[in-house]
Amino acid sequence: MGVSQCLMKSTKTAMNMEEREKMAQLIPEDSSGGQLIHRNFYCNQKQKLIATIGALTSPNSIQMANILTIFKVPQISYGSFDVKLNDKTQYPYFFSIVPNEVHQYVGIVQLLKHFGWNWIGLITSDDDEGETFLQNFMPSLVQSNLCIAFKELIPTVRSYINLPVEILERIGFNIFGNKMNTILVHGNRQSMEGLKIILYVNEISRKLPMERVWIITSQWDVTAVFSMEPFTTKSLNGSLSFVLHTSVVSEFQDFIETINPYESKIYNIQRFWFQVFVCTLPLYNLDYPNAENCTGKEKIRNLPETVFEMRMSGQSYGIYNAVYAVAHALHAMYSLRTWKKAIVEGGHFSVYPWQMYLYLRNVRFNNSVGEEIFFDGNGDLASGFDIMNLVTFPNQTFQRVRVGWMDPWSPTGEEFTINESAIVWNQKFQQSVPKSTCVPNCHPGHSRIVQEEKPICCYTCVQCAPGSISNQTNADQCEKCPEDQYPNKKQDQCIPKSITYLSFQDPMGAGLASVAILFFVIAVAVMGIFVAHWNTPIVKANNCSITCILLSSLMLGLLSSFLFIGQPGTVTCLLRQKLFGIIFSLSVSCVLAKTITVVLAFMATKPDNRMRKWVGKRLALSVIFFCSLIQTVNCAAWLATYPPFPELDMHSQLTVIIVQCNEGSAVMFYIVLGYTGLLAIISFTVAFLARKLPDSFNEAKLITFSMLVFCSVWVSFVPTYLSTKGKYMVAVEIFSILASSAGLLACIFFPKCFIILVRPQLNTREQLVRKI
Repeated sequence: MGVSQCLMKSTKTAMNMEEREKMAQLIPEDSSGGQLIHRNFYCNQKQKLIATIGALTSPNSIQMANILTIFKVPQISYGSFDVKLNDKTQYPYFFSIVPNEVHQYVGIVQLLKHFGWNWIGLITSDDDEGETFLQNFMPSLVQSNLCIAFKELIPTVRSYINLPVEILERIGFNIFGNKMNTILVHGNRQSMEGLKIILYVNEISRKLPMERVWIITSQWDVTAVFSMEPFTTKSLNGSLSFVLHTSVVSEFQDFIETINPYESKIYNIQRFWFQVFVCTLPLYNLDYPNAENCTGKEKIRNLPETVFEMRMSGQSYGIYNAVYAVAHALHAMYSLRTWKKAIVEGGHFSVYPWQMYLYLRNVRFNNSVGEEIFFDGNGDLASGFDIMNLVTFPNQTFQRVRVGWMDPWSPTGEEFTINESAIVWNQKFQQSVPKSTCVPNCHPGHSRIVQEEKPICCYTCVQCAPGSISNQTNADQCEKCPEDQYPNKKQDQCIPKSITYLSFQDPMGAGLASVAILFFVIAVAVMGIFVAHWNTPIVKANNCSITCILLSSLMLGLLSSFLFIGQPGTVTCLLRQKLFGIIFSLSVSCVLAKTITVVLAFMATKPDNRMRKWVGKRLALSVIFFCSLIQTVNCAAWLATYPPFPELDMHSQLTVIIVQCNEGSAVMFYIVLGYTGLLAIISFTVAFLARKLPDSFNEAKLITFSMLVFCSVWVSFVPTYLSTKGKYMVAVEIFSILASSAGLLACIFFPKCFIILVRPQLNTREQLVRKI
């Protein structure tokens, strides 16, 4: 246990690694220019090395790993992120107490996407680590459609004098000349010294603080500065940092409280005390002119956080866990029965590095704060990153607040978490969430269109096409609504379509139904008048049988309009066009029969005319029967071949679903309609030719007017019918049925009713016969 005790002792006295690096700057140099290295602990040199903890930087870790792998000595790094060390073929004995850096890449992308920052600046170190970062991280940005406004490589410098002026001016131009508000920084404390100088020059000397949202990776602790170094409070205020996960270890703060420069064996603690408390330590030849002697009772907790943070840093927490990992591995090895037996029998507890490796690989324990510590398959700590918000104050103090985390080991859906309300943004943004985009975001209802020869983030926004929506900001494409839904006015949501048809509750449907009933009542009244005056000359002269058939067909035609009102069903779809066609063919056939009867009756009045034998009911009824039969055959063929059926039309109108009848065959529909029109044209032609026959009451004139009205209605019906949709199409057909029926009723029967009721003196045989 000697080695583990030695390691525990070294870590117990370990300070924040950033503070140790500060003190390293004060180590006296030897004659060769190098620094004199002194251990801050002592171990028995006879004990073998079985494990190492370190180093902080990736280059040092790689150099150590190249040597330690030869001797199979496990190495636990507390600060290296280099992906080369994940190659277990080359470095099988390497462990990392920090998470895999890939998780940090994922966290950065998630953070950028959460706030909608797709136009960012990128600053990284001009070294191997920076190049590795670009190679591994840039593909993640491309896959997530995130763009780089500018990219700068910062050379490693020690002072402002060594920083090239052109770099200072170029970075300032990129930051102030671009519309982005977010800058991602990757690099360690040494490589980012140049960036600190740039921030200092612009904020202190030029009075132009670089007030942006700085996203800083875990490699650089931006708050770790020396007391004599300036801290750019305005530029870095509100920055977000990915840091190694850490927890509060109360024993660590208790230990810090007990440090005394006269008693502690911590390396170079006297020089640190002398620097930060500005007091004199004569015993160690550390003097300030006119300064009081250090009492040793000065409290480290009273130092500003820019000088010393009381909480454990991520690296210190990593060392703490690394030591306990080694201790638990040793304890597991010591617990084996064979070694227990060897010790009881006076044997020696001998541990080899390769044995230590086997137990480290499987170590799993809970540390003093209750967190489970174990290594994953790649030898990395199964942990994540904390996201810290840096809040600075004018007196050069600051506060770091944990506002989120990136932990791939968390439950599904909770790997990345950010508490937006807890973030304090830079004073430039007045506590509103900053925007960092190349162009304004595309609002819902629009989609992005990438412009040629421009980055993908510099897109244009276009309105979604009719019938499509986008319900998110910066949508790549619009999505079509389902067939039974339609977009709202903003085109950011689909709304269910309403079902529509010409119903009796609809004002238009109710009006047409009322008109149909009115005309039906009038037709019934006309029928009653004719029946009541059945034996009068004017009724007899118009062929009573044909007149009754015509009036009956007109009444049926008016009633057929009710088949078009209401929700279409299978029966109504099958019947309405067929009944309409047959009934109107019957009506027009009756008119044609009356016209032919008039012509034959006039011709039969001449002496010795052979037409006398054709005058009578037989010819008229034959015309009616055969003309109606042809239409009946047409309708039967229609039903047999392409029967109509009800359907839902979801495409004709954007906002409604039309319940309608699919006629099955448009050709058959127009054949039926065309045949009725043909009969009407024949009737009109015959009546027109017979309109001037010498007679006191020539019915051919009335038939001419009625057929003119009938043909006019149905000629105008066709284009109107084709140009309308939904219930309006049905309404057009109903209107045509009512108008044509009313035309026949008015033109043929109203004059006769007028004579029968108002001018009965004209209803005599003498008035009906005109002598030539």
